[in-house]
Amino acid sequence: MHSTLLIIFFVSGILIVHTYVIYPLSMILFFSKTKKKIVEYSIEDELPNVLVLIAAYNEEKVIGEKIDSVFNSTYPLKKIKVYVGSDASQDNTDNIVENLKQNYPNLELVKFSGRVGKISIINQLQSLEDAEILIMTDANVIFKPTTIFELVKKFKDERVGIVAANIFKESINDEGIAIQEKKYLSMENKIKTCESNAFNLIMGAEGGCYAIRDNLFTQVPLRFIVDDFYITMQVLNRGKFTLFNPDAICIEDLPSDTAGEYKRKVRISSGNFQNLFFFKKLLFAIGKPVSYAFWSHKVLRWLTPFFLFMSLSVSAALIYWHPIFIPLFFLQLFGFSFPVLDHLFKFKNSGLKFISHFYMMNLALLEGFVKFTKGIKTSVWQPIKRNV
Repeated sequence: MHSTLLIIFFVSGILIVHTYVIYPLSMILFFSKTKKKIVEYSIEDELPNVLVLIAAYNEEKVIGEKIDSVFNSTYPLKKIKVYVGSDASQDNTDNIVENLKQNYPNLELVKFSGRVGKISIINQLQSLEDAEILIMTDANVIFKPTTIFELVKKFKDERVGIVAANIFKESINDEGIAIQEKKYLSMENKIKTCESNAFNLIMGAEGGCYAIRDNLFTQVPLRFIVDDFYITMQVLNRGKFTLFNPDAICIEDLPSDTAGEYKRKVRISSGNFQNLFFFKKLLFAIGKPVSYAFWSHKVLRWLTPFFLFMSLSVSAALIYWHPIFIPLFFLQLFGFSFPVLDHLFKFKNSGLKFISHFYMMNLALLEGFVKFTKGIKTSVWQPIKRNV
């Protein structure tokens, strides 16, 4: 009996260490530099037409800067068309877009009379016009002049289906979880760079900004939440490359509101489990990089809260046979208390903040799983308040 419990304890620990330490470090160590050549467009080439799709709900603080950044581009403006889908915005978003149409003839506003959510908007905007390349982007993600070209240039290679942007996170202050989120997301981008270099794939383009061939776009089921992961996995299913381009730089404001960010993570978590069960066949694509990356980068992370609780429970049971598990049990229990302690005492120490952030993310994953098991009724939600 106790031998089985020991195996469960050590396997749980190894799987957590693999997804958070071994996989990232091994990828960075061996695949930080590009080894496989992709045929690319030059700026002098005849470039493909681009359709930029933006779903917006009450984005008056950022929508003007966003649209200006799209058209302030080194990419030929005659080849850029922008559709803004306003999800029944109640602020000044619609008026700002209408006024900007005087400056940008290739800008269109599509109004939705009731809240339908980002997925429904993107599905409908994509069907309005033909273009070779679609760029999906959020209203608060600001482009650099070279962003569009850097996204598009790799599509000269017919094997490429998606190219993800390198989204730098900026925050007005470092309150709440801003520092931890910036470091975590920066590491995510490093892993995606290495996956792209090693396997010509990434496990999910970040929805804030990525480009996809129009003929590879798959309409997202309306009750699905994490549309970017769904679309990326459908492209991988069709055998196309999904790449990360670190030179396709854009900027996104990072919320510091801990409560709001926690709700967002719960929502994303429930969507992750939707995608896990929908694409479960890719987990067993034996011998293929997509299976290894899917397990290592995503699935084991999504299962980490279960590993943590198994480890805690097994430690309690093993105390009877091995006294060493007394301190191990209480050490793990202490870890679970960190988000509460951080809320009460506002940790300043970065190490303590990271421990708190780790457990908070896993609590959000667990709550998201519970919501998934109860059934997801809609993908419409209230976006986090912008810091800008």
